Amino acid sequence: MTDKNKLADKNIGLVHACCKRFAGKGIEYEELFASGCLGLAKAINNFDESRNLQFSTYAFPVIMGEIKRLFRDGGAVRVSRTLKELSLAISRLNNESKLKNGRELTVSELAERLDTSEEKIIDALNSARVPLSLTAEYDSEGNPQLDVPTDDIQDEISERLSLEQAVKSLCDTDRKIIQLRYYQSKTQTQTAKILSMTQVQISRREKKILTAIRDKMSV
Repeated sequence: MTDKNKLADKNIGLVHACCKRFAGKGIEYEELFASGCLGLAKAINNFDESRNLQFSTYAFPVIMGEIKRLFRDGGAVRVSRTLKELSLAISRLNNESKLKNGRELTVSELAERLDTSEEKIIDALNSARVPLSLTAEYDSEGNPQLDVPTDDIQDEISERLSLEQAVKSLCDTDRKIIQLRYYQSKTQTQTAKILSMTQVQISRREKKILTAIRDKMSV
């Protein structure tokens, strides 16, 4: 079995996840699935590993582009309430992870934390971004010229400002704990020694601080 075949087998669930978003909207599932598989094949053939991008992240808009070709003369597609709620849950977890670990969670980590599939995580992540056009243009070979989803920089700036305000609102000791742990990458033991506290005290206090910051940012 070639690497391309393995990649197709591994990501066929992503095609189903995309198709399910359009189920019951006037086109038979088999037709949706056929278009989705075409998009997967195009994604596999055009994927550039040197870009250091996860294949599923690259493939999703390509698959969606092929499926949306079937709807290009129709109206907008609504995002379900369940998907919106999942997207919000992902956002909260990523905010907490960036504060604690300096990075967002991976798709697999999010799926495990939220007890759902990686396909649904990818679906929710992309639903929160700029949607693809239903009237995308195509090149001479029939490949869709897609508007690939991009993160909203205004949301990122707003999030950072909210985090800074939440940290500033802490008392001196709590603020020092956060600065030592997450800005200077000190261990709990090192932080405890600097602040003349025990490691257990730092651990317990840190959990309360993170909860308080998360609550302030969610208001």
